[in-house]
Amino acid sequence: MEGKTERITLSIIIATYNAGTELEACLASIAAQPLRNMEVLVMDGGSTDNTLSILQTHTMPQLRWSSGADEGIYDALNKGIAQARGTWLYFMGADDRLLPGFAELAVRLKDPHTVYYGNSEPYYGAQQPGMELLSGPFSAYRLAKHCMNHQAIIYPAAAFRKYRYNLRYRVYADYALNIMLWGDADLKKEYHAFTITRYNMTGFSAATDDKPFKTDKLQLIRRHMGWWMYMRMRWKQLKKRLQGEPDFWDPAARP
Repeated sequence: MEGKTERITLSIIIATYNAGTELEACLASIAAQPLRNMEVLVMDGGSTDNTLSILQTHTMPQLRWSSGADEGIYDALNKGIAQARGTWLYFMGADDRLLPGFAELAVRLKDPHTVYYGNSEPYYGAQQPGMELLSGPFSAYRLAKHCMNHQAIIYPAAAFRKYRYNLRYRVYADYALNIMLWGDADLKKEYHAFTITRYNMTGFSAATDDKPFKTDKLQLIRRHMGWWMYMRMRWKQLKKRLQGEPDFWDPAARP
């Protein structure tokens, strides 16, 4: 992370809004990584707390930031994508923390057309554990059933020459993106059993429903993973409805 002319291989993009209580610790967890050729982009939504003063005085090399009104988390991330110089991109919130396993995975980034991913450690704070944070390798079928953790993934920049986060989805635009990527045969997927981040389970996604994504999910699967996967997921949804079983992803179910 030294020298402005140094070639950037990894861009870490953070979306923030009034995140002053969390941002210092987040940046410290990044600075603790023994990695070079890395930049950090903080895309702030126009904070009114001390977020900007932290960014203005921070001495982290290759830290860049901007602040202004946006249309939410994924709009901020899309703006970061447009500015990123890295061959690989990683996304996190100010309330997430990188762990030593992040560097272990980062040094294994080789193929610029491969999605690399590991595991996340859930953080519940004072709350009782609720939704499970899935780990381990994902097949297209497992992904069609369940969302994987966004912060467990390091994406090739090549993926964003074809795709962006869809702002129709306030919470699960990352899930929609992953459905597209796992259905794209031009992009390999490679799992490594490193725990790369501590993910805050009490953030925005835990408290916000995303009915548009739930409504569109099966059609996203059909469009990007094919008719067979669509019919398989459609049958599972109908079966749960008939049996009266809860289905988090069913748009007809209560959030």
